[in-house]
Amino acid sequence: MHQHMATVPIPLRTPFTDLVGCDVPIQLAGMGWVSGLDLADAVSAAGALGMVGYPMVPPQVLGELLDAVRRRTSRPVGVNFILPLLEDEACVDVAAERMPVVEFFYADPVPRLVTRAKRGGALAAWQVGSVGEARAAADAGCDFVVVQGREAGGHVRGVRPLLPLLDEVLDAVDVPVVAAGGIGSARSLAAVLAAGAGAARIGTRFVATHESDAHPDYKDALVRAGAGDTELTTQFSTGWPDAPHRVLSGCIERARALDTDIAGEAVLGGVPVPVPASSPVCPIRTTTGHLDAMALYAGEAVGTVSRIESALDIVRELADGAARLLCKASGGIGKEPA
Repeated sequence: MHQHMATVPIPLRTPFTDLVGCDVPIQLAGMGWVSGLDLADAVSAAGALGMVGYPMVPPQVLGELLDAVRRRTSRPVGVNFILPLLEDEACVDVAAERMPVVEFFYADPVPRLVTRAKRGGALAAWQVGSVGEARAAADAGCDFVVVQGREAGGHVRGVRPLLPLLDEVLDAVDVPVVAAGGIGSARSLAAVLAAGAGAARIGTRFVATHESDAHPDYKDALVRAGAGDTELTTQFSTGWPDAPHRVLSGCIERARALDTDIAGEAVLGGVPVPVPASSPVCPIRTTTGHLDAMALYAGEAVGTVSRIESALDIVRELADGAARLLCKASGGIGKEPA
């Protein structure tokens, strides 16, 4: 088991860290099979909130997977459910009985599901893409909301840039707000915290870690990519019509040029599963086939990925850097001139 980092300076203690019980106002993005046991454990051990996804598995299998998480760590870890992929609502009960946070995404907030998560003893959260969704999530009883800007990688609900949307959501709800989309540096973390966010939700930086279950070729593609190398597209919508995703631009053309209906195969939970061409399934460690024509998710923060590193190093870099920036700002902003 990892040793978690020492508590960071007071400027990074927020209503979110107090609510969730972590030391650092960073949440790992729930990235399906990419954010598995190893990555969630490493992020939580570093003092942030780790997340797991495990989409499309039945309740019994989900329970076994989450029991493995609990055996690994006593630190806070949450479970993410993408609503179009939630086939059995009993999975919510299974998650809420085992994990401290249950989060939902990619649908209008559903009060029934929020109530179900809270009845099981978990904090409930909803990732939203608009002010209206944020209000609905808070009204449904969510303990915090995640607001996503269009800069985010992966499945994108937000249609507006993060900062103006965050500003409006902070005025609209009374629960802690987590900012998501294009955050990959200490400076961007400090910016959203200074604006009033309780935490930042980060995905792309954590895909490119030793602990991530992303395929090595996918990680290498993130390292090679520059800040302008992502695109919002509906190309990867097989089985999920017209869903916009932000990916590395190069994989879009390669997907369009594919002359087969099956791009490859992945082993999920020990079961071989075909990956249809242009499906929203991204390549993980066990994936084989046309990897470069699969959904290589990346947010606009991909330019901050310069190497594959440990999750602990990323959390420390972001948290320590943001704390220094916020301390420096608080010492110089608003002072009367001498």
